[in-house]
Formats: sequence, C-alpha cells, structure tokens
Amino acid sequence: MKQRTQKRAPRRKQTPDFPIRVTKLSHEGRGLVRWGERMLFIDGALPNELVSVRVTKKSSKTAEGVAKEILVPSPARGQPECPHAAICGGCSLQHLPHQSQINHKSNTLDELMTREGINLDQVRRLPPLLGPTLGYRRRARLGVRWVHAKGRVLVGFRERGSNFIADIDGCPVLDPRIGQSLDQLETTIAALSAPDRIPQVEVAAGDDTVAVVIRHLDPLSATDLEQWIHLAKSTGWHVYLQPKGPDTVARLWPADGPERLTYRIGEFGLEYQFAVTDFTQINAAMNRAMMIQAMELLDLQGTERVLDLFCGLGNFTLAAATRSREVVGVEVSETMVDRVLQNARHNSLDNIQAVAFDLTKSIAEQSWAKEPWDTLIVDPPRSGAKEVLEELPLKDIQRVLYVSCNPATLARDAKLLIERGFKMTHLGMMDMFPHTAHMESMALFEQRGSRG
Repeated sequence: MKQRTQKRAPRRKQTPDFPIRVTKLSHEGRGLVRWGERMLFIDGALPNELVSVRVTKKSSKTAEGVAKEILVPSPARGQPECPHAAICGGCSLQHLPHQSQINHKSNTLDELMTREGINLDQVRRLPPLLGPTLGYRRRARLGVRWVHAKGRVLVGFRERGSNFIADIDGCPVLDPRIGQSLDQLETTIAALSAPDRIPQVEVAAGDDTVAVVIRHLDPLSATDLEQWIHLAKSTGWHVYLQPKGPDTVARLWPADGPERLTYRIGEFGLEYQFAVTDFTQINAAMNRAMMIQAMELLDLQGTERVLDLFCGLGNFTLAAATRSREVVGVEVSETMVDRVLQNARHNSLDNIQAVAFDLTKSIAEQSWAKEPWDTLIVDPPRSGAKEVLEELPLKDIQRVLYVSCNPATLARDAKLLIERGFKMTHLGMMDMFPHTAHMESMALFEQRGSRG
C-alpha cells in the first residue's frame, strides 16, 4: 500500500524592502501610511520621513513593518540615549526626543477622550508626571540564546522586528544594578553544562535587593548550581530557579533569611513587601510620584470608606488607609489578596480588608458591592473596568480616581462614568515607561454637584 505524502503549504514570499514616505504617527508611536489597500504601521519611523521598510506582518486591512533605513530623516528625529536603540526592540521611541514623546502621549490622551465625545474644556489638565528616563526599569523578562556561530550567550531584549536577541553589552534603561551586569549573566550561563537550555531570565529589583529568576528546561547539575551561587555571592543578587511553571519558582541563594523584596514610599511612612513573582510597578520614582498625586487629588479627610478595585498587592490600598477610616481592596488573585493583608500587618494598619474576586464577572452577590462607599479607586489592567463600573452602585460615591495603563479604555470608561452622573475634573498622563509607547494616565471624577 502506497504511503500518502502530506503536501506542505507553500511559503509566503517575503515582500522585498521598499521605500515609502510616512504620513503621521499612530497612537502607539509608530509611523503610519496608506500602502495600497492597507494601513502600514512602521516601527522606528516618524512623520514626513522617507524610509526603507521591511514588512513583517500583513492582514487584509493592515500591515506592520520596521524601518530598516532612514533615507530622508525628519528634523524632529533625535539622538537616542541608548547606543543600542537601532537594533534593540526593548524601547520603541528612542528616536523621538523625550519632550516630543511627552507631547505625543498627551495629545493621544486628548484625542481618545475627544473621540468618545468627552468635552475637556472644563477639565483641569494635570502637568505630565515625569521621572528619570534611564535606569528606571526595575522589572524585565530577558531573553537568552546560545549562539553557536559566536560561541557565546546573548542576554537581553529582542531585536526590532525579530526573534533574535539583540547583541548588547548593557542596558541603560534597566536599573543599573541589572543593566550594567548583563555580561555577568552571560558569562555564568555560558559556563553551564547546557547553556542552550536556559530560555529566559526574569529580573526584579526592590529598594535594597535585586533578584533574578532563572528558567531552566533541564535539571541543573551540582556544578551548575555552584556557578549560580558564585554569581549571587559576587553580585549580592538573590537567585531563584524555575524548572517549570511560575509555581515552581524557589530561591537558591541565600539559603535562608527573608524572601520578600521591598519598596518604600516615605511620604506615607509605608514599606511594601513583595515576592519576586508579584506584579509591581517597574518605575519606582514614578510610582512614588503617582501615589502622591493620587492622594492629593482624593483629599481624604480621615472619615471616608474607600473601595479600591484591582488593588494588586495594595499599592493604593495602604496609602489610602493612612488617611481614611476604612479601605477594602478587591483583586482577582488570592495570592495578591494575601499580600495586601500581609502588607497591612507589616505597616500596622488595622483598617484594611481585602477580597478575592474576578471583577469581569457580575458583582450582584458580592457583599462589598452593596455597601455604601465615599470614594472609589480603580486601577485596572489594559482591558479597563467597564463591567464593574456598569454594575456597581455609585450614588453614594463622591469621588472616583481612575488610574489607567491604556488610554483607550480609560476614555471608554470615562464616558461611562459621565453617563452615570459624574464629571471629570482632572486629567493627566504619567511617563511611567519613558522611550516606549506605553502610557499611564490618571483621571479624577466627582459626582455632579459635589465639592470642588
């Protein structure tokens, strides 16, 4: 009997690089131009530039590409702060001067609000919150690749428009305790018995301690473990191993002592403890500035009952508890709820409760949703808070502070709050991620007819 052979699907032809003049900048900070029937988004390109573009992805209506060569540069193009900006995909806006980045993000926020029909004439514009543009990033997932041709290990971010790891000798955007020591990571991995079986390294830094999580696909030998312990002792880093999923993360060195990392916000007398795998803001200076601005806007007087939705490990929960009567935080993760309560005890705050609940589900049967609240804090993921804001009783709430990592869903949810009887009083962007298109923003809403 003849064996059937399966036909391989024909490979799509790669579109040759071609020149094109960019029309404008998209909300995500990419060059944008019409290309036949498609809108073409080009990483690394600015309006009015003539660039040679390499198309990396196509759909029926859009295409994506990378500017491989700037044929005619824009006068607005700046000199990147990082020497590796041309090849590394870790930052997408290094070619745009920092003030221009701020202007673009602020304009994007305004445009998205206007698109939702929100009148900003009576809204007080908060000055952009700014911080350091280098050395700010305290968390990162770094790719690792053993390159046989070079006989060495590369550790870092992906190249622009590629799955290859960028060949860099350091990262000035990372916390210097990490970014200036990538060569030590590379040397340690290269000395392992199977350097090609380490796919990634996650790094996390607190105020006092740096931790690295080593993902390894095969068991490590005793000699391999000694290599990691040597690195830990020489750098002072805490080293964790991850043989499988996130729940397998365990510390290798030091063998004993506290495992929590910490960050402090002295203005509130708070010290936050977090595990190496917990979500925290990557920019410590901006997080501090954000917290101060949030509490100033809320103007809590010590008598309020505050509901903090999507509370994480208690970033806003604890700060609000230092100047209100009671705070209840709600978060989907049981682990994070435990972290809120642990941090409350650590800071001797006895006016905090925390509840585990998925806020994309109906809150009708949740007891906290039926209670009267004076103040609401919302700090959702990129998908926003539409589901809970549609259902939560709001008649007693005087102020809503909305902190957003996606201006599009903030604009959508702002419209929802306005339709439910609120007015937007303050709006501003926060440069949490300099040199990238990511933007944080903050808006304050008040019940119509309330104070202010």
